[in-house]
Amino acid sequence: MINKKVALVTGGSRGIGRAICHELVKSGYALLINFNENMSAAEEVRQFAESHGVAAEVCQGDIGAKSHRDLVVAFTMERFGRIDLLVNNAGIAPDVRKDILETDEDTFDEILHTNLRAPYFFTQRVAGEMISLIQSEAIREAAIINISSLRSYTAARNYGEYCISKAGLSMVTKLFAVRLAEYGINVYEISPGIIETDMTSSQSVRDYYNEKLAGKMTPINRWGRPEEVARAVGAISRGDFPFTTGAVFHVDGGWHLRQL
Repeated sequence: MINKKVALVTGGSRGIGRAICHELVKSGYALLINFNENMSAAEEVRQFAESHGVAAEVCQGDIGAKSHRDLVVAFTMERFGRIDLLVNNAGIAPDVRKDILETDEDTFDEILHTNLRAPYFFTQRVAGEMISLIQSEAIREAAIINISSLRSYTAARNYGEYCISKAGLSMVTKLFAVRLAEYGINVYEISPGIIETDMTSSQSVRDYYNEKLAGKMTPINRWGRPEEVARAVGAISRGDFPFTTGAVFHVDGGWHLRQL
């Protein structure tokens, strides 16, 4: 077993996941970088880690498939012998934003499968490994972080399937926080706001949010950066919140606040 804490990050090759991996390198974690499609991007993250003296491995796998979930966990345990931190970051958005009166069932099922079902069962699978490690005294404690979205509590009539998937993920956080506390495994949710990533890179999406920001959408009225989400992960990974579980960390410029 490696003599260093190990973080398993899903969707770790791009966007927020990539920034999270970089932040965890700074915190001294060894990394398992899970990705589904972009091998070269995942390799770049691995090379970044190794250039900073941190052990890192990449493992391709669709977390939506049980066989792939088992493969990713088995690969992590084979390479490192431990998992101290799970970051459920992988997620997708619908290719076309449709009014909820027009949402098709295939798209609905795809989004909920990837954004809700997959992290639920991956958390279940990884938690089992963490419990065994803690009970055998191989590690003392562990943590799980779910990356949700402001869409978990903000209704968008042309983004219904995504909103529902993220609202469900918020409940996943609460459920596992309650269930895993007795083992010394804390569970957290980080809820990003409008962040500059490839998911928000299309001109139509940028124009939409730029118009909202022009109307003073949030107290901190600008686009967020992936690095700012990652810094919240870094604080949790360092154990800065030992008496906290099930909490939501809003990295959204204050969007969650209500104003009159």
